[in-house]
This record gives sequence, C-alpha cells and structure tokens, in this order.
Amino acid sequence: MTTRILPAIGDADAARNLTSLIGQLPDAEPALPVTDSTALLDTLAQLAAESIDELPEVVLVHERIGPVPALDLIKEVALRFPAVGTVLITSDASAGLFSAAMDSGARGLVGLPLGYEELAARVQSAASWSQGVRRHLAGGQEASGGPGGTVVTVTGAKGGVGATLTAVQLALAARASGRSVALLDLDLQSGDVASYLDVQFRRSVVDLAGIGDIGTRVLQDAVFSHPTGLGLLLAPAEGERGEEVTDRVARQVISALRNRYEVVVVDCGTQMNGANAAAVELADRALLVVTPDVVAVRAAKRMVRMWDRLQIRKAEETLTVVNRNSRLTEIQSPLVERITGTRVARTVIPSQYKELQAAVDAGRMQDLDSRSTVKQALWGLAAELGLLAGASGSASGAGSGSGSGSGRKALTRFQGDRGALGPFGPFRRRAADGSRSFDGSRSFDDKGAATLEFAGLAPLILAVVALLWQCVLFGYTWSLAGNAADEGARAGAVAAVRGDDPASACADAARAHLPSAWEGSFSPSCGTSGGVYQAHVEVDVPLFLPGFDAGWHVSGDAGAAQEGGEDAE
Repeated sequence: MTTRILPAIGDADAARNLTSLIGQLPDAEPALPVTDSTALLDTLAQLAAESIDELPEVVLVHERIGPVPALDLIKEVALRFPAVGTVLITSDASAGLFSAAMDSGARGLVGLPLGYEELAARVQSAASWSQGVRRHLAGGQEASGGPGGTVVTVTGAKGGVGATLTAVQLALAARASGRSVALLDLDLQSGDVASYLDVQFRRSVVDLAGIGDIGTRVLQDAVFSHPTGLGLLLAPAEGERGEEVTDRVARQVISALRNRYEVVVVDCGTQMNGANAAAVELADRALLVVTPDVVAVRAAKRMVRMWDRLQIRKAEETLTVVNRNSRLTEIQSPLVERITGTRVARTVIPSQYKELQAAVDAGRMQDLDSRSTVKQALWGLAAELGLLAGASGSASGAGSGSGSGSGRKALTRFQGDRGALGPFGPFRRRAADGSRSFDGSRSFDDKGAATLEFAGLAPLILAVVALLWQCVLFGYTWSLAGNAADEGARAGAVAAVRGDDPASACADAARAHLPSAWEGSFSPSCGTSGGVYQAHVEVDVPLFLPGFDAGWHVSGDAGAAQEGGEDAE
C-alpha cells in the first residue's frame, strides 16, 4: 500500500536531500515539502475538510521548523489530526528529547544525519499506526469531523474600533444558528467580554496557565456557561496576571476549545503579545476591525506589517472589517483595501451607535434589538464567514468531498492551490452578487456609488470643458484679427507709395491671412493718419465650432509707415 509522506522543513537543501531519500523508500509517495508550521497546518486542514482519507499517512517535522517550535507543532498536529503519524527529525537523539517527543504525540524520532534504514523503519511504523487509526475511525462519526472547530480571531486596529462588540455578536450569531460556540477573551489587560454579557465569574484563562494537559474536566471548570448557550473563557480580572498566559498556553487553550466547540471566537484586543499572536497564527479566519478614519487605517497598516514581519499571518490572509461606515465618509472600503493590502469584507457595519447605547450601558449585548441595523450587519458578517449552521459563506474553507480515487492527487493539488490563492482562497474572493446583505437589505456598493457620483459630475465636467474650448476659440480669433490687421496695414502702405488703391490692397491682404471659416465675418477699415497707414479689422467669434455666430466680435489694429511719402508730396 502506498504511503503518502509530507515533509515539513524550512531549509531548501535539507528538504531536497530528505525528498530524495524518501523517494527511495518502498511504496512511498512524497509530497512537496512545506516550509513553515503555518503552511503545514493549513495544508492538513484543507485536506481534512475533504475527507480523512485525503490526509497523508506520515508527516516528517524537522527540528528547525518555524515559527512554531517543533514539539508544539507536533502536539497541535496530534490534537487536530489524530489519524496522521508524526515523526520528528532532530540532531539530538537523547532520551529526554525522545520522551518529550512521545509526550507531544510523535510516533517516532529520526536522528541526523539521516540514514536510510532508520528513516524507513520510523516511516513504516508511523504509517502502520496511521492506517490502524483510520480503520478504527472509518465507521465512526469522527471520520468526517475534519480538523475540529473553526477558530476566528477578532483584532482591533486601535482602541475603540469595536473589536469586542464584533466578537460578541459573531459568537451570538453562530450560537443562534445552532452551533456550539466558545468565546475566548485574550485581551488580557483590559478584556470587556464579561462586561458586554453581564457576567460575574471568578475563573479565567489564567487558571489554565499552569496546566500541562488541558482535559475536558479542567476546561469545564474554567469555562462559564452563559444563558445564551455560549461558553465563555474570560480575561483575568487583574490585568497584571495576563503575563502568565504565554503563547504556549494560548495554543493549548485554543486547541482544547477547538476540539470541544464547533466555533471558537477569540477577542484579541488591540495590543499584540505572545498569546494573541499565537491565536492569530492558529486562526482559520483572522479579522482586523477598523473604522473609516486616517488614524485607524494607519494603525491597521502597522498591525498588518507587524504580523508579516513576525511571520504571524500574511496580509492577503487577513480580512478587514470596516466598522461605523457611512456613505458620507471619504475613506471607503476600496481605499482601506489598497492601503492595508488585505481583503475587506463585503459586509460593512453602519455607524449607528444610538442603536447600541442602551444594550452597552446595561451590559446585555444579547438583548440588542433584532431590528438594529448594526446587529443585522454583524450577523450578516457571520454568514459571510460561514459561521452559521447551514450557511455557505464565501469565507468558508475548501468544500467537502469524498472518494478515495482522488486521494493520491489531493495533497499536491491543495499545495498548488495554496501557492496561488493562499489557504483561504475562496474566503478572500469577493462574490459577484455581493450587493445584498444577510437580511436582504441593499448594502453599499462601491462600484455603483462611484458610477452615480461620476454621472452627477458629468454635466459639470462637460460645462467646464465647453467653457475652456470657447476661451480657446476666443483667443485664436483675436490672434487672427491682429495678424490680419498687421498684414493689411503693410499692404496698404506699400500700395500708397506705388500709386495703387491702398484700401483695396489693405482689405485683400487682411482677408488672405484669415482662414476660410472666418472670412464670412471679416470687416476691414483702412486709412492714412499722419504718415502712418492704419488698418482696423473686426472678426466674429464662433460659438464652439467655426461657422456658428455667437454675436461676439474681436478687433485688431495695426499701422505701417508710408515709405517715400515726402518725395511723393
């Protein structure tokens, strides 16, 4: 039977050597290596979404994989994808590390430098274990369980943009649709989830900080069961204790919640620390809440760049939510999208704080009126993210599917899709028919608004262009009149000296230097004054096009000295 093997190794040279060695193993089918922990988890999640049979039998994790430490990554894989056998590749083959790797869920350990016999034995052992687990799960409900619950993080670009309100309403919307939902408050210094839902509970996420293995009983003791059906894991009442929640604790807590609840919503606040950075990295959907003002958009840009520098999450894998939106604001969704480099949710939250004030002041956000446009928009956002039971939002991950015939090609196909679109390509696409919100009301369409604005400005633009063109015609006619008068005066002065008719010579010369379209409105006046032959020419200014008389006139005057005048006298 063919064994599919997925290497997770960051070094390109080491990856080539490992792939070459795997290719020599009997019945082995190596996949393209993934270069970091995020890529590994994303790839496995997409494969598990189709079927448990699409997952590789063996995952090889190099000790220097990042940014998540190798043992933490192995534990995460074991928790989310129990049917995958994980093998650690390390230069430290000591008994202590072997014990730690087994505790994390690894099925074997291979020392460096790699040897064919040792690698073959560990891969075969892990593959046999994986196949046994899959046979055990084949008839059970867990076989279609995929990677566990969906994790959604909500981060504010800065304080006061509405991140906590958004997180609470997303959780309430998912729960109202029939899903089991946990709401985790990782705004460790100033979390307000308890205030929004009128909760007084002594336990918090800090109580899980010193526990190595968070079981079901331990999690139940720390989670508050809210009357709405939400499971609340709150921030500590003493903000200074937030330092006890490290990135390792956050990973363990989120993994435990993911395995128990269908949807896990995490309020990450606005300040980045190890705990909420780990949450954003592990999230299936990472939301960044921003308001349409310069300060908030700049803060969002800084946040996205920091995530990218720290390899937490790429900009294109982040969904920005515009809160307090108004058609009158200068900053609209397309501008936010260009500045931050993220995708902006189709659903925007209107600026209607008066609808929220009573519920916020009472601390009972669950009692917010269903007719509230803010609530309707936030629940529409939940549908867009695919958090509602039975909803197929554009933000949902890869669609479900089955069939072992495509199992051998699925891993390569998903890795190729990830390179082109990222792990949540469908999530980041804008639907072509996204002009209607969840409740059926018409939402603001940026392209339509731009078209309407341009249509409104079109008459003004045309009027300005016409005025400028008429000014050009006026100036051009004035220059023609001046040139014709100058030529007529010279011709008249020469004709007077020669004894010819100076008036006729003046008029003929002036007319000859006018374009045909202006000749019909030409009116000359020539004569002598004090030894100077003078010409006066009047020409009509056309209206928009030559030949259309506007009733406006311009004149040109010129004079030329009569050469030889004294001899003639």
